[in-house]
Amino acid sequence: MSQSDTVQRILDAAEVLFAQKGFAETSLRAITSRAGVNLAAVNYHFGSKEALIQAVFERYLTPFCQALDAKLEELEGETRSGGEVPLEKLFTVASRLALGSHGDEPRRAMIFFRLSGQAYSQPQDHLRAWLREHYGPVFRRFLALLRRAVPDVPPMELFWRVHFSLGAVIFTLSGMESLQAISKKDFNQSVTAAHITQQLLPFVVGGIVGAGPARERQA
Repeated sequence: MSQSDTVQRILDAAEVLFAQKGFAETSLRAITSRAGVNLAAVNYHFGSKEALIQAVFERYLTPFCQALDAKLEELEGETRSGGEVPLEKLFTVASRLALGSHGDEPRRAMIFFRLSGQAYSQPQDHLRAWLREHYGPVFRRFLALLRRAVPDVPPMELFWRVHFSLGAVIFTLSGMESLQAISKKDFNQSVTAAHITQQLLPFVVGGIVGAGPARERQA
């Protein structure tokens, strides 16, 4: 087995187990058993469990962020003379890239969104710090365009809306297979990942635009 093949086997096993069981609950021995390698191989190629978790995210996020950064530059070019990028267009670009950044999407994308859910629900400070260091610029670029699209939403209110919308996205896209099964069983309709995102996008856009800041509604 070549070194590159060993690395890929470890990453394939790790991403599935992390997505299914969580980071803390998945042992390195479980990963090596699934990958068919010994523990020394993990230590040699990654050095630590934390580095392995980061490598799992890197394999997905690097092509996604490279493609997203290029698209955001195009969108910025369209608005340099003034105006803003419509929210639906901004989220459509991001969702298409998220589903198409990996060769065997959409299942790989579904696994990644499950991993993202684990990252939110489990204490992984090292991962958040690593994500900010490596991918912070492109996500800040995305958020800058988002803020320009909703200039009347105060920063703190926008934080909550983005947070809740991200939760809806992660929950929905990490459960695509279940939604497809329910749609077929209960409504006799076969739906694709693209169809699910088409249903999801107006909901997310509506959540970001909202009905006005919470304090104004309360008043």
